[in-house]
Amino acid sequence: MIQTVKGTRDLLPDVMPLWLRVETVAREAFRRYGFKEIRTPILEQTELFARGVGEATDIVHKEMYAFTDRNGDQLCLRPENTASVVRAYNQHKLYNDKTAGENTKLYYIGPMFRRERQQAGRYRQFYQIGAEVMGASDDPAIEAEVIEMLDWMLKELGINDTTLLINSVGDAALRGAYLETLRALLAPQLDKMCSDCHHRYETNALRVFDCKIESCQTVIATLPTITDSLDEASRTHFEQFKAHLDARGIAYRVNPRMVRGLDYYTRTAFEIVGASGLGAQNTVVGGGRYDGLSELIGGVPTKGFGFAFGLDRMVMALPDAEAERLRASDAPDVFIVFLGDAARQHSFRLAQQLRRAGLSVVLDFDERKMKKAMAQANKVQARYALIVGDNEIAQGTYGLKNLATSEQEMLGVEAITQRISESAKP
Repeated sequence: MIQTVKGTRDLLPDVMPLWLRVETVAREAFRRYGFKEIRTPILEQTELFARGVGEATDIVHKEMYAFTDRNGDQLCLRPENTASVVRAYNQHKLYNDKTAGENTKLYYIGPMFRRERQQAGRYRQFYQIGAEVMGASDDPAIEAEVIEMLDWMLKELGINDTTLLINSVGDAALRGAYLETLRALLAPQLDKMCSDCHHRYETNALRVFDCKIESCQTVIATLPTITDSLDEASRTHFEQFKAHLDARGIAYRVNPRMVRGLDYYTRTAFEIVGASGLGAQNTVVGGGRYDGLSELIGGVPTKGFGFAFGLDRMVMALPDAEAERLRASDAPDVFIVFLGDAARQHSFRLAQQLRRAGLSVVLDFDERKMKKAMAQANKVQARYALIVGDNEIAQGTYGLKNLATSEQEMLGVEAITQRISESAKP
């Protein structure tokens, strides 16, 4: 039997209420903070990510699904979406949109593709939610507001066991001296480091801080951090950013060895980590500032700040009690049990009435005996069973049974609708 491609999976109905909850809360957060949705193509030119994300990154160097099509064009499945959003921002001249205000605020929800080693909550086709703020301003208040939005989003989802880690990776144009120092210190120790770190040493030595291999970590622990080598403007920016977080009451911890995995980051970088159930890689959200990315891909000079998180990992971070509540909330309101041919035909019309009143209604097309029909109602986890027979049709009232309490009463259609609507779902 044909099965899913290795590293991918089907999202089955039992998990969809959890996914939809995360998406709904995210959309509400974006609405409150003035973001508008954008959808970019899954298929992009490979050059967009080679130039934008960086050829030294693991994403481009090892993980990207890139290929040559029949016309000889170099294409890829998008491995992330910031570069795509910045491309769209330039291609469609969104910077000229006067209704967007000082900055253009965009968010996206959709699939990305990376051929990476499988870990908890990581797949080769995965889904991300992200947001970008682009414009002429690099005010650190923008960064604090975005993190404030994320703080609300996580709390609304019941995800409280997290820590905000922040750092500054400085101005890209002024990192040269630090990188030369870093390469000089790494050179005599390369024999202790993995092959990926050898590649990073040649292309962008800053990327060695991304390595999680224990032998490499031993070397990394001896290296000076970029935070100690910040230019004055970046240092001032970082201090102002921290002051804005303090003013919003948002707790954080400075992690001077965090550089994030993409070449386009400048100045502020952050991660939100620590939720339980995520395995060894416990990052929930990651992002940062990327001033200059627009210019790298041939666009207009633009300041940018954004983040992304994987839906898989965010769903895994939901508290168990919340996950169970969401699954229960997806259960049908009513399961109709009909007795006889006349009741069967009547039940179709009755189901139509109840659905038009906003209720979720399920019924079988084949008649079952009462005991088996009630067992099926419990199996589908319906909240109520509605019993329809010849006597009920004649009287215009039906037996409504609460399957949680076993209480049963005879009610007309309007009363049934009101009773079920008033009893809140879990």
